[in-house]
Amino acid sequence: MPNWSTVPFRKSSRSGTNGGSCVEVGFRPGLVAVRDSKCPAGGLLELPPGAWTEALASFRTP
Repeated sequence: MPNWSTVPFRKSSRSGTNGGSCVEVGFRPGLVAVRDSKCPAGGLLELPPGAWTEALASFRTP
Protein backbone atom coordinates (compact mmCIF):
# COMPACT_ATOMS: atom_id res chain seq x y z
CA MET A 1 0.00 0.00 0.00
CA PRO A 2 1.44 3.42 -0.95
CA ASN A 3 2.18 6.02 1.68
CA TRP A 4 -0.66 8.55 1.58
CA SER A 5 0.61 10.70 4.48
CA THR A 6 2.16 13.30 2.17
CA VAL A 7 -0.76 13.48 -0.26
CA PRO A 8 -3.19 16.37 0.23
CA PHE A 9 -6.79 15.24 0.57
CA ARG A 10 -9.71 17.41 -0.53
CA LYS A 11 -13.21 17.56 0.88
CA SER A 12 -16.14 18.39 -1.39
CA SER A 13 -17.07 22.06 -1.63
CA ARG A 14 -20.65 20.88 -1.05
CA SER A 15 -19.74 19.53 2.39
CA GLY A 16 -21.19 21.55 5.20
CA THR A 17 -19.34 22.76 8.26
CA ASN A 18 -21.79 21.10 10.68
CA GLY A 19 -19.75 17.92 11.13
CA GLY A 20 -21.92 15.78 8.86
CA SER A 21 -20.82 12.73 6.96
CA CYS A 22 -18.15 13.64 4.44
CA VAL A 23 -15.45 11.92 2.48
CA GLU A 24 -12.09 13.23 1.38
CA VAL A 25 -10.29 12.31 -1.82
CA GLY A 26 -6.56 12.18 -2.52
CA PHE A 27 -4.83 11.59 -5.84
CA ARG A 28 -1.57 9.89 -6.79
CA PRO A 29 -0.43 8.77 -10.23
CA GLY A 30 -2.58 5.76 -11.05
CA LEU A 31 -4.55 5.75 -7.78
CA VAL A 32 -7.38 7.60 -6.05
CA ALA A 33 -7.92 7.26 -2.31
CA VAL A 34 -11.18 7.94 -0.46
CA ARG A 35 -11.38 8.29 3.32
CA ASP A 36 -13.75 9.44 6.06
CA SER A 37 -13.09 13.09 6.87
CA LYS A 38 -14.07 12.54 10.52
CA CYS A 39 -11.54 9.72 10.94
CA PRO A 40 -8.71 10.19 8.43
CA ALA A 41 -6.46 7.68 10.21
CA GLY A 42 -9.18 5.02 10.11
CA GLY A 43 -8.18 3.66 6.72
CA LEU A 44 -8.95 4.43 3.13
CA LEU A 45 -10.23 2.90 -0.05
CA GLU A 46 -7.83 2.87 -3.00
CA LEU A 47 -9.29 2.85 -6.50
CA PRO A 48 -7.86 2.99 -10.00
CA PRO A 49 -8.81 6.31 -11.66
CA GLY A 50 -11.30 4.61 -14.00
CA ALA A 51 -13.23 3.12 -11.08
CA TRP A 52 -13.33 6.54 -9.39
CA THR A 53 -14.70 8.11 -12.59
CA GLU A 54 -17.38 5.41 -12.79
CA ALA A 55 -18.31 5.91 -9.13
CA LEU A 56 -18.71 9.66 -9.63
CA ALA A 57 -20.88 9.10 -12.69
CA SER A 58 -23.13 6.72 -10.75
CA PHE A 59 -23.55 9.26 -7.92
CA ARG A 60 -24.70 11.88 -10.41
CA THR A 61 -27.24 9.64 -12.11
CA PRO A 62 -30.79 10.48 -10.91
